[in-house]
Amino acid sequence: MNYLVVSFNYKTCSLESREKIAFVDDDATRRFLDLFVGLEMVLEAFVINTCNRIEIVAATRDNFATYHAVIGLLSKLTDADFDELSSTALRLEDEAAVEHLFSVVSSLDSLVVGEAQITGQVKEAFRLSHANGTAGKELNRVLSYAVKCAAEVRNVTNISQNPISIASVAVAQAIESMGGSITGMTGVVVGAGEMGRLAAKHLLRGGADVLILSRNREHAEALAAELGENVRVTDFDRLRVVLNRYRLLFTATSAPEPIITHDMITNLDLKRLWFDMAIPRDIDTIENENISLYRIDDLQAISKNNHALRQEQALQASEIVHRYREEFFRWLRALSVEPVIKRLRLQIDEVIDAEIARTVKKGFVPAGHEANMKRMITQVFDKFLHEPTKNLRAISKENDGAATIEALKEMFGISTDDVDPRKYKQTKKEGES
Repeated sequence: MNYLVVSFNYKTCSLESREKIAFVDDDATRRFLDLFVGLEMVLEAFVINTCNRIEIVAATRDNFATYHAVIGLLSKLTDADFDELSSTALRLEDEAAVEHLFSVVSSLDSLVVGEAQITGQVKEAFRLSHANGTAGKELNRVLSYAVKCAAEVRNVTNISQNPISIASVAVAQAIESMGGSITGMTGVVVGAGEMGRLAAKHLLRGGADVLILSRNREHAEALAAELGENVRVTDFDRLRVVLNRYRLLFTATSAPEPIITHDMITNLDLKRLWFDMAIPRDIDTIENENISLYRIDDLQAISKNNHALRQEQALQASEIVHRYREEFFRWLRALSVEPVIKRLRLQIDEVIDAEIARTVKKGFVPAGHEANMKRMITQVFDKFLHEPTKNLRAISKENDGAATIEALKEMFGISTDDVDPRKYKQTKKEGES
């Protein structure tokens, strides 16, 4: 079994390219997963789909074939060109894939380092696939370690002291662009999801009032009730009116197409600041010198300048990620070999007992000598298996040792599907101490 991550993120893949392959809703994600995991070489998979990245995380029988299947399937299901996808995809295998996932979940690979939402987003992505029957124990193991790693990164470094998000960076930029204050202004928030909620909270902290629009009026009303008296809700069909009345706009919807277009602008002289925090984009190309438009990727430089971790924090966090990766693979190797050794010896015990019973029944050995016979035969097998067992444990520590272990399981008909990983995690730690 191998791990593979195919990543299309803000570092290697433009906003336009990410828009082409973004999953517009959970149904689209499920359709992709059903087709993908239906392939013979794919064991499990889940999809991380955020404003900054689309990542396919998979447990596979064959990383090479699976990678090309990802590119081919995405090309088939979207308007993206196969060669374009190949040139922008970041391909990570096994240890590199696991370390990358740990960094993502720990928010070290985020456009805004230290953002508070990514851990929950990845967990939700796994839950969706697990409920869909396309992710299970193999990816649950690595994700469990990733979440523990993220917790230690937050606790040991100062990332969690001032949690930041795309929304907070957008509001901070708005405040800076408005001369250091947005007190008394009205910030329009289009979308009542988590990103819209964060934008509204940061606007309120900055002293602005908030006007929320959402296609789901009920969600908007609930958010307004949560945030307090300085938040109002208006109907979504008044979007055109609102665009031409207020200067600050923050959009974060899940619409598959832009909801704001150039022809909706009627007040050409109003100077405005617009922040499009959605993938796919909410705001189409706008040609108006009085409108300053910031998209997701535009916030990268801002976040680096204003919210970068100190060098020692980044180094410390990277060391934590590296250590967790090493611990995970040590545990995984122990998990792969120790149950096999135990099941093999159980098989031998069953054969010994059966042969002793047959020998006594046929009168080859007098009854009453069973215990001594079993002791002698067991000792013979112990000596015979000592060197192979030692070699097998040594092989399991190598990167390609899993193939040998799988071959042994196939040869002797050994299944470890019912193994409790926690038991072997405990054994491993005791043996290392």
